[in-house]
Amino acid sequence: MRCRKCKARAVIYMRQHRLALCKDHFLEWFVKYTQETIRRYRMFTRQDRILVAVSGGKDSLALWDVLWQLGYQADGLYIGLGIDGGIQYSDRSRSLVEAFARERGLKLIVEDVREAYGEGIPEMARRSRRGRGKPCSVCGLVKRHIMNRVAREQGYTVLATGHNLDDEVAVLFGNVMTWQVGYLARQGPVLPERDGLVRKVKPLVRFYERETAAYALLRGIRYIYDECPFAQGATSIYYKELLNKLEESRPGAKLQFYLGFLRAKEQGAFAHIQEQAEEALHACEVCGQPTTAPGMCAFCRLTAPLRVSLNPPVSA
Repeated sequence: MRCRKCKARAVIYMRQHRLALCKDHFLEWFVKYTQETIRRYRMFTRQDRILVAVSGGKDSLALWDVLWQLGYQADGLYIGLGIDGGIQYSDRSRSLVEAFARERGLKLIVEDVREAYGEGIPEMARRSRRGRGKPCSVCGLVKRHIMNRVAREQGYTVLATGHNLDDEVAVLFGNVMTWQVGYLARQGPVLPERDGLVRKVKPLVRFYERETAAYALLRGIRYIYDECPFAQGATSIYYKELLNKLEESRPGAKLQFYLGFLRAKEQGAFAHIQEQAEEALHACEVCGQPTTAPGMCAFCRLTAPLRVSLNPPVSA
């Protein structure tokens, strides 16, 4: 197959676009398409300070690389989760992120959960009802709290994550299957800043996972190939497998599904649900971050025993 632009040998064919491209033209297209997504959804401008959440995986490192090439003010945030799983997952991830930042002269902020709280995500999940033996829920809670806190404390106006189309469509599919209208109201490429929450954006949201993987490979980005040890059996992975089967018979189905959902939201779908959710927010009495829970936010409830053990009361 030949590149549509220069007729050289193509390295990728994107069926949903009916587009074959060589290495140089694919890399060029990927960067331009990211910029177009940023512009289309008004994610940020050149004046914004962007904090990129980087995990060591292909998507987040590809995003940081693209924003660096485009000349945005983009620094990285790595959160050490204390996950081993027999493959030293967190240590390997951190090493790859640090090497990436060092090679490009980029600023990297590192937050280590175990160092800060005395426990990693696996231990937190084991003693938490929220975890119920599966750390994913606890992990998401902790990461969201830390990302927003760091962005606010250090003056970033935007928090960017590397979620790709496959990630978003799996979440969308799951929320539609169970009609989680509150989650549907909040899902999208941009979550605006409000009441102590930094604006969150997903510039890679229109790329299939294979496209971000191809970009990372062709750019020579070293990333961790292993899935998180706790991801096995996750419902989102099952949904991805189902959606991949649909995509095989109907190229572009995932993209059409997601873009159709965004058009429905632009036309007002779920607007009243979103307004109700916004009204319910108030500041946590411990950390000050926004929460819908009465008094103390879920993160502070999770870490309260750890704060006491790390800072025991002083006897009179």
